[in-house]
Amino acid sequence: MKITIIDGQGGKMGKAVIEQLKKRHPQLQLYAIGTNSAATTSMMKAGADFGATGENPCIVNAKNSDIIIGPIGIVMANSLLGEITPAIATAIGDSHAFKILIPVNRCNHYVVGCQEAGLGEYIRLVCEKVDSMLS
Repeated sequence: MKITIIDGQGGKMGKAVIEQLKKRHPQLQLYAIGTNSAATTSMMKAGADFGATGENPCIVNAKNSDIIIGPIGIVMANSLLGEITPAIATAIGDSHAFKILIPVNRCNHYVVGCQEAGLGEYIRLVCEKVDSMLS
């Protein structure tokens, strides 16, 4: 199973996801795709097995991933302060991968019905979903 974590900015969410998934399932091979080098570096330090940076790796890895995890902005063109290009958002949206999107209420986006939980709670929910998909 190919699990791809896509993040931008400083990679804080992706880093937290990778740390927790590796703690629960050390055998998983995780792909860290950053929209910038800082995000990729952060996710690699967290224990990702593979890493790449930029638009093309986002597009290529979205095609053959089974699960894509990232902030909700990865499916919105021009989000993450412009780091998510229309091509990235389209590739992720078109992917047959199961998408686990972490809600973020900033940058002129508000997810109605989204509880105001902290990042830790969202990461726990992400891990529980991955756990259920692996069993």
